[in-house]
Amino acid sequence: MEIVAYGVLADEEPLLTEAFRRAFDAEHELRCLSLFLNKDTSPTAADHEVVLSSVNDVLDADVLRALAAGGTRMIAQRATGHNNIDLAAAQELGLTVARVSSYSPYSVAEFAWTLALAVNRRIVRTAHRTREFDFRLDGLMGRDLHGRTAGVVGTGKIGAVFARIAHGFGMRLLGWDIAENPDCLALGLEYVGCERLFAEADLVSLHVPLLPDTHHLVDAKALALMKDDTILVNSSRGGLVDTDALLETLRAGRLSGVGLDVYEEEAGVFFLDKSLEVMTDERLARLMTFSNVLVSSHQAYFTRDAVGQIAETTMANIADHFAGRSSDNTLVRSAAA
Repeated sequence: MEIVAYGVLADEEPLLTEAFRRAFDAEHELRCLSLFLNKDTSPTAADHEVVLSSVNDVLDADVLRALAAGGTRMIAQRATGHNNIDLAAAQELGLTVARVSSYSPYSVAEFAWTLALAVNRRIVRTAHRTREFDFRLDGLMGRDLHGRTAGVVGTGKIGAVFARIAHGFGMRLLGWDIAENPDCLALGLEYVGCERLFAEADLVSLHVPLLPDTHHLVDAKALALMKDDTILVNSSRGGLVDTDALLETLRAGRLSGVGLDVYEEEAGVFFLDKSLEVMTDERLARLMTFSNVLVSSHQAYFTRDAVGQIAETTMANIADHFAGRSSDNTLVRSAAA
């Protein structure tokens, strides 16, 4: 059987194919495609029982119907997030859907800190200047994070690692989540409401999933509560931040720095080379004009360790499908599975 994977990145493909070989040897074949799965590309999945999707594929009801009609029975998402998949439609169509419920939390937490430190110490501007042999320090002043307050929004595995690093910096810790994490409490983290966290934190880092209740969690009201010199980092899901409200806040000269590894309209842009095209997304283009904003292209998870774990778990999910099993990674299980 040939299995097809969509949105496969060049550095990801060797890890994915090696994990596939170890799991299935020559029993099945894996076809890796760089194109993303959407309404226009869904015909390429015809006659493939198993499809490996990426977080930026568009798996709405129309696409899922096309996949089911073409013979697809299982979608293996190579990510933790699954807001790009219409799970209700998948259930109705009898499709099995699985995800990678966890992988190295250090990859994302460390990258979130990379963004925070980069915007705080103006690293991008420094790099651009020194490449042109401009060694002035004007406009490059940052501030110590030691003794300041880190607000960790979401204290699951990734948020807990972020908090541990903040503790290492000697920061006061505030957290918000629906459930308290004992590991975070042991660090001295104090759980508070979102409003207090936004108002008191010098650094706010987002580590919650994108759900109806968390969509635009950071909206105009939340941004208004933040200090003028707050640093905001989002390495979770773009939809957590209201981009229009963020732009208004930045235009008003507020926020010391913003690090965004995700963007609410990133599908069709991130992971692609748009350098020879006109950027038609005016909001994204406007974000790029602010010298205190650093945007990266959803790369926080992109370490050899994390991608290798994602590949291994994806293969285990496929093996479970063939064996008629489900696991904690199963989001939807078809009646026939």
